[in-house]
Amino acid sequence: MCSLLLPPWRSLPPAASPSLPSTRRLPPSSARQVSTRAQTPHRRAPAVPPRPRTVPPDANDAAALMVARAEAGDFAEARSMWAQLLHSSAAPCLPAAAARLLPAYARLGRFDELLLAVRELSARDPAAARALYPLAVSCLGAAGELARMEDAVLEMGRLGLRVDSATGDAFVRAYAAAGTVRQMEAAYRRHKRTGLLITPAAIRAVASAYISQQKYYRLGAFVADVGLRRRDAGNLLWNLYLLSFAANFKMKSLQRAFLEMVAAGFRPDLTTFNIRATAFSKMCMFWDLHLSAEHMRRDGVAPDLVTHGCFVDAYIERRLARNLTFAFDRLDGNAEPVVATDSIIFEAFGKGGFHASSEVLLEATGGKRRWTYYKLLGVYLRKQHRRNQVFWNY
Repeated sequence: MCSLLLPPWRSLPPAASPSLPSTRRLPPSSARQVSTRAQTPHRRAPAVPPRPRTVPPDANDAAALMVARAEAGDFAEARSMWAQLLHSSAAPCLPAAAARLLPAYARLGRFDELLLAVRELSARDPAAARALYPLAVSCLGAAGELARMEDAVLEMGRLGLRVDSATGDAFVRAYAAAGTVRQMEAAYRRHKRTGLLITPAAIRAVASAYISQQKYYRLGAFVADVGLRRRDAGNLLWNLYLLSFAANFKMKSLQRAFLEMVAAGFRPDLTTFNIRATAFSKMCMFWDLHLSAEHMRRDGVAPDLVTHGCFVDAYIERRLARNLTFAFDRLDGNAEPVVATDSIIFEAFGKGGFHASSEVLLEATGGKRRWTYYKLLGVYLRKQHRRNQVFWNY
C-alpha cells in the first residue's frame, strides 16, 4: 500500500529541526583559532576605580552654614543660600534655622531682611508663621525698632494669628525700653485687653521706665492695677508698691503699705526690709532703722551688705561712727559680705557710700582674702578719716 502512495524510487527530503540552528563548515584556519581560544582561560579586564561622586550637602548642614554666614556679616551669601533652600526640598529645615538667623539679622541691623525672610517663609509654610512672627516681634522690639515691630504685629492680625503672652510681653518691654511713658502705657492697655497676664519680666521693664523718669506715683498706680494679690510674682508687686512711696519719702504711706502687705498674707523678704531701711537711712530715722533690724531678726531674714550700708551711711551722716559697733553686733557683723537685694532698688536710690566702696574692694581682692562686715567697716572708716584730713605743704 505504501508503494501506491509513494513511489519507491523517490526519497523524501530531510526535515529541518526547528530547535537546532543550521550549521556550516568553517575553514581550517578559523577552526584552529576557535579551538585555541577555547583552551586559553578567560582574563578579566583590570578594575577601574569608580569616579568619586559629589554628595549633596545635608539640608541641616546647609542651613547651619547659612546662619554662620549671616552671623559673620556675609549677608549676600546668606541671602543666596536662603533663596536656594527656600525653593528646594530642604525648605522644612528653615524654621529651625530661623531661630538663629532672625536674631543675627536684628543684631547686625538688617531689619528689612528679617521681615522679608519671615514673609517668604510664611508664604511657603503657613504653619511656621505661628513661631516666626512672635520671634520677629521679640527681635525687633529688643532692637528698639518700634515701627517695624508694629508692622509685624499688624501682619499677625491679618494672618489670623493670635498674640500670645510672650509676644505681648515683648511688645510691652520694647515700649518700656525705647518708647515714651505714654506709649508704654498704651502698650500695656493693649496687652491688658487681650486678657493675658503680664509677666514679672514685663513688670520689671515697666517699673524701670517709671523709675528712670521718676514717675513714682504712676508706678504705684500701675502696680495696683496689675494686682497686688497676685501670687505668681512673689513679693515683686508689693516691693514695687513700697518703693513708690519710699522713693518719694512718704513715710506714713510706706508704713501703711507695709502693714497692708503683712495683712494680705505676704511675708516680707530681704528686699522689702531694705527698701524701708534705705528710706529710714536717708531720713536718719534711727529708731525705725533699729526696729526694722529687730523685725528682720525675728522673721529669720539675714541682712546683707545693703542693710549694713544703710546703718553705716546714716551713722556717718550724723557723725556717730563710734556707735556703729552696737548696730553691727545686732546685725551679725562677723558674717561674710553678700548682696542678695533686688537690683531695682538701686535704680531708685543708687548705692550707698559703704556699699559702693565695699563692692570695689571685694572685686579688687578677688576672693584672695576672707572679708567680714567688721573688716570692711574698718577699711571704710580709715578711708573717711583720711578724706577729712587737711594736709599743708610747707
